[in-house]
Amino acid sequence: MKRIDPLHGLVAAPYTPFKPDGSLNLDAIERQAEYLLADGVTTVFINGTTAECASLSVEERLALAQRWFEVARGTILRISVHVGTNSLPDAQVLAANAERLGVISVSAFSPSYFKPCDLDTLIDWCAEIASAAPETPFYFYDIPAFTNVSFSMPDFLEHASKRIPTLAGLKFSNPNLMAYQLCLNYDGGRFDVPYGIDEWLLAALALGAKGTVGSTYNFAAPLYQRMWAAFTSGDLPTARKEQLRAVRLVQVLNKYGYMGAAKAVMTMIGVDVGKPRLPNRALTNEQIRQLRGDLETLGFFDWRHV
Repeated sequence: MKRIDPLHGLVAAPYTPFKPDGSLNLDAIERQAEYLLADGVTTVFINGTTAECASLSVEERLALAQRWFEVARGTILRISVHVGTNSLPDAQVLAANAERLGVISVSAFSPSYFKPCDLDTLIDWCAEIASAAPETPFYFYDIPAFTNVSFSMPDFLEHASKRIPTLAGLKFSNPNLMAYQLCLNYDGGRFDVPYGIDEWLLAALALGAKGTVGSTYNFAAPLYQRMWAAFTSGDLPTARKEQLRAVRLVQVLNKYGYMGAAKAVMTMIGVDVGKPRLPNRALTNEQIRQLRGDLETLGFFDWRHV
């Protein structure tokens, strides 16, 4: 296996750009990458939840990975690819393709229709996916709010480390901070465990997080960079202030339906990624107007680049 290139710092999970007819807009990825790099974000985690992976075909996910690599060529942008799906053969195809492209890592969440009945079955599933990319670091993506699959992640690390040679760590999108701390410190801190809930990042940093993968970093990265810098320097009042801004931002987006609202925000900042694909609902023109008003009241357009 190649050297682990950990998911440290801010890692953005980009939105999948769609044309008005609902097809992929691969040309928009260049603008997405350009914007992230300008905001100091140098790692992306593609084809995950934020990318609406469950609403994409295998062919679309392959095309997205290919395009991100074409755009990243010659830049400092690093790419990690999520390959999880409900079909094991599909996940293996995606993993093998990611390794061929030269990703820094692959990850997969649990299947969520036919669910693993126990932890051993989940580990077997992950091992089969990881074996399709035998030279690439593998992360399990724990996101029980979406998969409705919840097992002990400290136990996962203990047992999976013996059965998945390429196991690099966890993408921990789980509010269980007790388990998170145990995972960070398992076997002397052997594994990389980026945190995955933007609204709780400060708490994760206090427990020792070195990396975070998130959705709102696409349009609010400077906020989190200020928070991280304040935390690192011991300025907790400023760190808390920035985290509260993030919480209120997510609260506003959730009010309208997160995916539709977040994609509308991308258009507002000049990075048009289109509308979400059903069953995620796009905002109406009136809702977009109201959302902009809420964001202005919040101060988003002022403090996004303070």
